[in-house]
Amino acid sequence: MAGTIFGIPFDDELFMEMWNEAPDPYLTAMIESGAVVEDPVIANRIAGSGNLYTIPFYDTLDGDDQNYDGQTDITVIEVGGGSQSGIVYGRAKGFFARNFTAELSGADPMGHIVATVAKYWQKRRQKRLIGITDAVFGITGASGNAKTWNETHTLDLCSSSSAARNIAETDLNDLATLACGDHKDQFGLAIMHSNVAKTLENKQLLEYWKYTDANGIQRPMNIASANGYTVIVDDGVPCTAVGGSGDNKDLKKYTTYLFGRGVIRTARGRVDVPVETNRDPKKNGGQDELITRMRETIHPNGFSFAVPKSGWTESPTDAQLFATANWSIKFDPKAIPMARLITNG
Repeated sequence: MAGTIFGIPFDDELFMEMWNEAPDPYLTAMIESGAVVEDPVIANRIAGSGNLYTIPFYDTLDGDDQNYDGQTDITVIEVGGGSQSGIVYGRAKGFFARNFTAELSGADPMGHIVATVAKYWQKRRQKRLIGITDAVFGITGASGNAKTWNETHTLDLCSSSSAARNIAETDLNDLATLACGDHKDQFGLAIMHSNVAKTLENKQLLEYWKYTDANGIQRPMNIASANGYTVIVDDGVPCTAVGGSGDNKDLKKYTTYLFGRGVIRTARGRVDVPVETNRDPKKNGGQDELITRMRETIHPNGFSFAVPKSGWTESPTDAQLFATANWSIKFDPKAIPMARLITNG
């Protein structure tokens, strides 16, 4: 519906079209690496209503074959399977401008608003991707998939007292091999802290992507390439102090995540009114407001989310999404191309 927001012409249909088409280099990098994929099955399940969905899967065929000699009976085994469950979360955010504040300026004010909102939501999405990933890596167990997952998909090289053990030339390849063995070629995306990226950069193993700005000047991005992987540099990955003494008293440990093709599934949920405007003539002497809403899922393939027994309000909070207790592993870990490397830099 056509109207005015922040003192400039506004049309919600045009806004949504431009918002969805706004350049998003981070999401593009994730999709092009193959790590994040739009899942049509999930999209179909959540298109109408609801927030909890279940996806069935079949186990990989296995077992010994028999000698075919006309005398030996052929044994048959039932095809096994199971299911994994995911959750849709809903979020909303509003922005306002006081009428006495200077009007937004620029040749394309609508484009400016769209770019700002798109970037805001992408930063929130990336925060949740990291939080959910960290949650599933917290899964441990004494046997079965949980035990194997914990032993093979985390490579902890961090030193807590002696000289720092920073990321080395072969660490990402070693991690990929440890996690998935002969299927390590599935990996394509790494997300790391800027201090870890700096170590690779100083070793001339990291090359930052560049873009051309509106003035025709090439500028570096926080997206790079290293060892054949697409690298996203994000200081939102886990970083904690580990102690030490003397020259090593400020040691920290950084987590670098490695993702493979299709390991992160995503789809958008139903939102009847994703954007709307409002004018409050009384507050702050009069202000214009822009409200945005979204529902989506970010699901690590091979894991299940369980609705917590308390504090549930139909859309999980970040604390609930990031809680290891709400996640369980369903796939054979070797079939999950997701791993983490822990170093001092």
